[in-house]
Amino acid sequence: MPRTLSRYLPILDWGRRYDRSALTNDMIAAVIVTIMLIPQSLAYALLAGLPPEAGIYASIAPILLYAIFGTSRALAVGPVAVVSLLTASAVGQVAEQGTAGYAVAALTLAGLSGGFLVLLGVFRLGFLANFLSHPVIAGFITASGILIATSQLKHILGVEAHGHTLIEMVGSLLSHLGGINPITVVIGVAATAFLFWVRRGLKPLLRRMGAGPLAADIATKAGPVAAVVVTTLAVWALGLADRGVAVVGSVPQALPPLTMPGLSADLVRQLLIPAILISVIGFVESISVAQTLAAKKRQRIDPDQELIGLGAANLGAAFTGGYPVTGGFARSVVNFDAGAETPAAGAFTAAGLAIAAVALTPLVYYLPNATLAATIVVAVLSLVDLSILQKTWSYSRADFAAVAATILLTLTMGVEIGVASGVILSVLLHLWTTSRPHVAEVGLVPGTHHFRNIDRHDVHTDPRVLTLRIDESLYFVNARFLEDLVQDRVTEGCEVQHVVLMCSAVNAIDYSALESLEAVNHRLADMNVGLHLSEVKGPVMDRLKTTHFLDQLNGRVFLSQYDAWTALAQRPDRADAAE
Repeated sequence: MPRTLSRYLPILDWGRRYDRSALTNDMIAAVIVTIMLIPQSLAYALLAGLPPEAGIYASIAPILLYAIFGTSRALAVGPVAVVSLLTASAVGQVAEQGTAGYAVAALTLAGLSGGFLVLLGVFRLGFLANFLSHPVIAGFITASGILIATSQLKHILGVEAHGHTLIEMVGSLLSHLGGINPITVVIGVAATAFLFWVRRGLKPLLRRMGAGPLAADIATKAGPVAAVVVTTLAVWALGLADRGVAVVGSVPQALPPLTMPGLSADLVRQLLIPAILISVIGFVESISVAQTLAAKKRQRIDPDQELIGLGAANLGAAFTGGYPVTGGFARSVVNFDAGAETPAAGAFTAAGLAIAAVALTPLVYYLPNATLAATIVVAVLSLVDLSILQKTWSYSRADFAAVAATILLTLTMGVEIGVASGVILSVLLHLWTTSRPHVAEVGLVPGTHHFRNIDRHDVHTDPRVLTLRIDESLYFVNARFLEDLVQDRVTEGCEVQHVVLMCSAVNAIDYSALESLEAVNHRLADMNVGLHLSEVKGPVMDRLKTTHFLDQLNGRVFLSQYDAWTALAQRPDRADAAE
C-alpha cells in the first residue's frame, strides 16, 4: 500500500527526504519564478481572451496540485502561450469574448482536458501522445508563434482587430490602420525593444559590470516586471488612459474563487475535441521539458504519472477560475537554473502568486495592454523555428511534407485544423512508408558470416538461392507488397530453387501478413521452389508456432542466415566463402 500511494502521490516520496537545504533552494527558485510569472500570467490570460486575473488564478491551484501529483522536480506548471492560443480558438467558437459564457466555456475546457489527462494516466495510455511526431509539433509551435505574435499587434498598435487565421488577422489589421493610437505604439514598440534587449544583452552587461551570476540572472528574469512598472507609472502619471491607451483596469483583489465548469451536453460536445488536442499538445510539450531537465540530474520522470499530475492541475484550474495549463518551457528552465530541488518550489511560487492576487492587483490598474502584448511577442518569437523546414527537406521529404502542411494549414485555417491535419498526415505518411518496406537481396561477405546488400557490397551469391532481408515488421499494410515482390523476383525459367526470408528486422507478423506468407508458400511450392525463414525472433516464432504455417512450410526455419547459406548454397560458393 505505501508503494502504491507513492506511485500516485510522489510527494510522499520526495517529502520524506525534504531538508533545510532543499527548502532554501526551493524558496530562492520560487522568488525568481514568481517575479517572472506575474506579468506572464496576466499576458497569457489576455491572449486567451480572458480577464487578467484568470492568468493568476490558473497559476495557483494548478501549481499546488502538480506539486502533489507530478514527478518532475523542476517543471513549472501554468498558462503557456500555445495552450492560451488554443483556448482562445476553441472557446471563441462557442461564446463571445468578454461574456460570462466565455469564462464558463474556458472552465469547461480545462475540466475536460484535466479529466482526459487523468484517464490517460490511470490507464497508462501516455503512448498515445506519440502520434504527434516531432516534425508536426515543431511545425505547429512555429506556426502558433507566428499567429500569437500577429494577434498581439492590435494591442501594440492600439487598434481593434480580430481573426483566428493569419489571413484574417492581417486583413483586419490593415483595415484598421487608420485608427492607430500613436501613444500606444510608442509604449508597445519601446516595451518590445526593451524586452528583446533584456533577454539578449542585460545579463552579459551585468556580468561585465561585476554582478554575480545569480544577481544577473534575477535581474534578467525581472525584465518584464521592470517594463510593467515603468509603463504603468507612465500611464498613471501622464493620464494616458484618457488619451486612448488601453489599460488592464480593475482586477479583483482576492484569492481564486470556487467556480463550476459548464455541464450542458451541447457545450461538452463542442469542446471535447479541442480539449483532447489541448491535452495531447500540452502533455507532449510538458513531458519533453520535464525529461530534458530530469536527465541533467539523473532523475526519473514517470510519463503516466505526469498525465495524472497535469490532469489534476487542469481540474484545479477548472474549479478555481482558471483555464487549461501545462508545463512551460521558459519557466521550467528558470526554475531549474535557479536551483529548484523539489516540486515544493512550485508550491512556494503558488503562495507568492496568492499574495500578489490579494495585495498587488490594484497596482496593475494602469498597466497598458501594449506592455502585456510586448511580453507575449518577445516570449513567443523564440518558439518560431523556420529552419525546421530546411532540416526536414534535407533529411526526409515525408517529414518536410508534414511540417510544411502543419505550418501552412495552421496559419491559413486555424490551430485546431492545423494540428489535426498534421497528425493525420504523419500517420498516413507512416502507413505509406511502411507499406513499401525496404527489402534487400543479400549475399555473404567474404571471410565472414555476415550478409549484406548485394547492391552495396562485394558479396558471394548463388543463383539458386534468393535471400531477401525484410527491414520492417509485416502487417496488413505491407503484406501484399511482399507477396508481389517475391512473385516478381521468382519468375518462370529463372534458376532460383530456394527463397530465404531473412527476418532479423521483423518484430511482428500480423494475421494479414501470415496469410500472405501462406500464399507465397503455396505459390512457391507449385513452382518447386522452397520457402525458408532465417533469424526469426523469439516472440515472432512463438506466434507462428500457434498456427499451421510452420507445418505447411515447404522449406526450413534456420537459426541464422549463415546456416541457411551453408545448407542451401552450391558447394563451390561455400568453398569460396570458406577461403
